[in-house]
This record gives sequence, structure tokens and C-alpha cells, in this order.
Amino acid sequence: MTVVDLEKNVPHDAPRDVPADGTANDIVAELPDTPRRIGGLTRSGVLSLLGAAASGLCTAVLLFGELAPFSGALGFFVTAYLSFLGIYAVLTGLEEDGQAVRDRVMTIVLWTAGGLMFCALTMVVGFTAWRGREALPHGNFFTQDMQAAGPLDPLTHGGIAHAMLGTLIMITIALAITVPLGLACAVYLNQIRGRFSRFVRTIVEAMTALPSIVAGLMVYAVWILGLGMQKSGLAAGFAISVMMLPIVIRAADVVLRLVPGTLTEASEALGAPRWRTVWHVVLPTARSGLATAVILGTARGIGETSPVLLTAGFTAALNADPTQGPMVSLPLAVFNFVKSPEPTMIARGFGSAAVLMALVLVLFAIARVIGGRGPGHQNKRQAKRAARASRRDAQRFAELRTPGLELFETGPSAADDETNPPGGAGNCAPGHDEPAPNDGEEPPSPAGDAH
Repeated sequence: MTVVDLEKNVPHDAPRDVPADGTANDIVAELPDTPRRIGGLTRSGVLSLLGAAASGLCTAVLLFGELAPFSGALGFFVTAYLSFLGIYAVLTGLEEDGQAVRDRVMTIVLWTAGGLMFCALTMVVGFTAWRGREALPHGNFFTQDMQAAGPLDPLTHGGIAHAMLGTLIMITIALAITVPLGLACAVYLNQIRGRFSRFVRTIVEAMTALPSIVAGLMVYAVWILGLGMQKSGLAAGFAISVMMLPIVIRAADVVLRLVPGTLTEASEALGAPRWRTVWHVVLPTARSGLATAVILGTARGIGETSPVLLTAGFTAALNADPTQGPMVSLPLAVFNFVKSPEPTMIARGFGSAAVLMALVLVLFAIARVIGGRGPGHQNKRQAKRAARASRRDAQRFAELRTPGLELFETGPSAADDETNPPGGAGNCAPGHDEPAPNDGEEPPSPAGDAH
């Protein structure tokens, strides 16, 4: 085995009397250059992982079955997992240094956390779809309301069309209120930074933890009791917007902070006002993050039940007018369906929950399509619009370069040639009839010429 001297970068068994004609560099160049592998799977890594998993499972079986009076499935899996981590760290430490051991162990922990979250999400979605499988295949479930159907009626009668329409109307009203106000407030907190920006940020952070029932009570007291309005989808949209607004403001504020300051400085250096810089530079750069902020706010508002119950009431009939009469949403319909003891109503409740999840998924997909492109990326319509604008600018510059306009002309024009003689008298230069002054010398006096 060849040992390399780190100080001199040559092998110990190499001859010391190496001539100074580059032979030492040739010897060093012949040594194999094997970079350290920091990612990917190796045979020893896979064997250590499998061996640690088997050892952790055996340790848990031994503790729970023979040595200790432990019991319970949760404790068994926790003990097995902790034993697996400890044994895996020991096996990895036999070949790697401490930094590599910590990296491998933290990688396993992060993969485990991600797997648990994915399993939980799959269980929630799968359980909801499985329990609602009896109601979802019926077409009337999506086209009829519950006005002519009762708890004892089969699934071939009645549906959730009134709840689907009510949810869409309420969330549309809430988005129409929340998106402009939320983005404007985020721009104020991040770009304007006025005198009350700190106070506004404190209020927004406090409203983030506002209970939904409090928002519903506020709208109920002001809009219904104070102003004398009736319960409607418009009032429910107001209550949902109160819940969505702080989420959108905080998320948009964080996103706008990530916009590089050099972009705004460059825009203002070119003479653009602040509003044009925000509209054409800041907001397009943070478009993807702003779409995520709207998604988070929509996810918070679309699943609210208590504000809708207080401000919109409940109805089994289809109501498409958000300003008149009670209106129901999908979360409220799910709550009323699943509390019934009848199996058909429970199936309708889980089917409504599955439709709600599908609706949220569709809204998220639309938001990602709108804001998914990063800064500088354009779709076909935007690219065609930019090309038309470039052609118009090129045509305008070409018209400015015509002989009739002197904005871009640098040389003398024909009119100047006729006005000014070749000697340049029109340019305040000496002509043929008058001598040019000598640099540093006084012109001869007329008296000297007479002499």
C-alpha cells in the first residue's frame, strides 16, 4: 500500500533524490484521484441500513416479549425505531467520520418524517373517498339538492348541488375581497413602510390566531344585527374573508421580502416611479409566491363551518342569489349529514367531503397554473404581446430617424450646408477672409502693420 505524505504530496516509498525536471509532478499525477461520494446508495450503506432495521426490530421483540414488561403497539414501534437509529449510527461510524454519521442519521429521520406525513395524508383522503363511495357514483348527487329528499330516502334521491354552488359563491366573494386588500397591505408593509406599518403588522399577526367563531360573531353583530341585513351568502363571504385576510397578508409579506433589492434599485435608477416599480418589477418577480399565499388563504377559508352557520344559516334548497336568503356550504353540509344516524346521510356526508377535497385540489391547480411560472418566463400569449410591443418600438424609433426629424442626427444637415459656408462661418469658426487666432499669442495690432 502506498502512503502519501500530505505535506509534500508524494509517496513515502518514492525515491527522495528526484530530479528537478518535473518527475515529481509526474509521480503525483499518476496517483488515482478518487473524490469522496456524498450522495447515492452504496453496498455498505444498504447493508448497514438493513442490518440496523433487523437489529432494531429484534431488540424491540426481545424487550417487549422477554426482558421487560412492556406492552402496546405504539411503544413497540417507537422502541424499534430508536434502536434502529442507534444501531445504524454505530454501524455507519465503523467506516465514516462523525460528520458523515450525523448526516446519515438526520437523512433517515427526515425521510421518516416525510413518509409519516404522506401516509397520514393518504389515509385521510383514502378513508374519506372509501366511506363516500356509495354516494359518489350517482349522478343526482351532483345535480340535485336536498329539498325533496329526507333522511330515509335512498341515495338515488337528493344531492349536494346547493352546497357546491354556495361554496363557490362564498369563496369567490371572499377572494374578491381578500386578494386585492391582502396584496395591497403586503406591499404597504414591505415597499412603502409608512408610519403605521409596525402597528399594522402587529394587528395582522394577532388576527392570524383569531378563532373562526369570533369572525362569524363580528360579522353577525355588525352586518345582521347592526345594519339589519338578513343572513345570506354575502355575509358568509365577509366572514370568510376576515379569516383569509391575515393569512394572505403574512404569506405575501414574507414572499415580497425575498425579492432582491437590486431589482427595485435598478428600476428606480432608470427613473421609474415607485408604483410602476411595484407593478412591473416586484409583483411579477414574486408571482409564484403570491399564488402560494392565496392558496394558503383559500385553504383556510374554504373549510370554515361556524362563520357560515352564523351568517348564512342553513337551507336544503338551491339558492344562487348571495344577497337574499340563507345559503349553505359544503363543510356545513358535511357537518349536518354526518351527525345523522342514518347510513345514507352519513354516506352523503363523506361524499360531500370527497367533493370538497376535489374542489380544493382544482382551485389549487388553477392557482399554480396562474402563478407557477417564475420571473422572466412567459406563456405564448405574453410572448406574442411582447413581440408586438417590440415591433411597435422598432417602428417608432425608425420614424424618429427620418430626415425630417433631427432627434438622432449627429452630422450637419442639408439646411446647415446651405446656411453655413464651407469655412464654417455658421459654426463660429474662422472663414477664408479672416485669419485664425494664434494660440498663446496676441494678434498683431494695426499700428504694427502700418510701420
